[in-house]
Amino acid sequence: MSNQIKFVGRLFVLPLLLALSGCNMVVMSPSGDIAMQQRDLIVVSTVLMLLIIVPVVCLTFFFAWRYRNSNANAKYDPEWHHSTGLEVVIWSAPLAIIIALGAITWISTHKLDPYRPLDRIDAERAIPPETKPLVVEVVALDWKWLFFYPEYGIATVNEMAAPVDVPIEFKITASSVMNSFYVPALAGMIYAMPGMQTKLHAVINKEGNFEGLSANYSGDGFSHMRFRFHGLQQGGFDEWVARVKQNGTALNRDAYLKLEKPSIKEPVRYFATVEDGLFNAILNMCVHPGQMCMNEMMHIDMMGGGGVESHENRQKLEYDNRHADEEAPGATHPATGNPPRSEEPAEGVDEGGSSMNGMNHDAHQGHAMPEGSQGGPAPAQLNTNESTQP
Repeated sequence: MSNQIKFVGRLFVLPLLLALSGCNMVVMSPSGDIAMQQRDLIVVSTVLMLLIIVPVVCLTFFFAWRYRNSNANAKYDPEWHHSTGLEVVIWSAPLAIIIALGAITWISTHKLDPYRPLDRIDAERAIPPETKPLVVEVVALDWKWLFFYPEYGIATVNEMAAPVDVPIEFKITASSVMNSFYVPALAGMIYAMPGMQTKLHAVINKEGNFEGLSANYSGDGFSHMRFRFHGLQQGGFDEWVARVKQNGTALNRDAYLKLEKPSIKEPVRYFATVEDGLFNAILNMCVHPGQMCMNEMMHIDMMGGGGVESHENRQKLEYDNRHADEEAPGATHPATGNPPRSEEPAEGVDEGGSSMNGMNHDAHQGHAMPEGSQGGPAPAQLNTNESTQP
């Protein structure tokens, strides 16, 4: 009977081992100093919590066995109701662990702040004062990654590289929906949001070919939104840059607008030259000709608004980064005329596909820009009560 129980137990364990054999433990065995510190934080926090969990679980089984009905030697005291020593142990141990976890969390939150420039290469080496970080500008597209290297004037799609032991400063944004930039071997994930710039400071300490991915669901091609991150020695990195310049094409605004269109399983691409100011135009959502940049709009708002004359700016602020009018993948009725994914019409849309209450896209066409206003935003001026409505 005992052998049969052991055999059944092994049968239950075998599928678990097979499942774990496919796990990638890169998070617990990273190659970058920031990821290593995050790994250590996970380990320390887990151990501290296990100091409570393990004794409680063990004592639960011990009490069940010690005070079982068949144990006549167990002391039975129905009048017992309080023990000062036991109360001290029950409350002081968790309190001490909570204080320790709080202190570790507070210190780590500031030390591992992704916006904070690095102060060390690894646990044994500080960063020399004259060291200049490698700047990489990241754009999350549908469904691919675009990397700019402004110091080298190049860009790549779904592949990036960095020299070992050189600090990296990532500037991250998105052209479409919210996304998340994540290289598990390098550092934690950072959100990428359209019209906003987030930052990440990290360093890779080992050579290797690592995987990067999107860690935030963003649509049809999300599961294939992956890229390769190469950790190279300085000589190898210089060769990689030279290869990009030799095999790459030009990336200007027209090329970017084509690249921006949603696509799945996009191959690696190299761009040997990049139009000046392209990343800032992507960040400010004004790559398309005639659009107003967000920083221009914010400047107008800061100056008090554009007054009633600025109504024509509305059309300049329209932003269709998924090219719905070109029947992009995933776009549905009524934006493209593609069949809806549900029999029920969307809220605010009638059976014919047009918006109710006159609030369709064509209604905005009445705000046509007058001649002579195409060159830029309306002049900034303060709104006053004396302004008249058009």
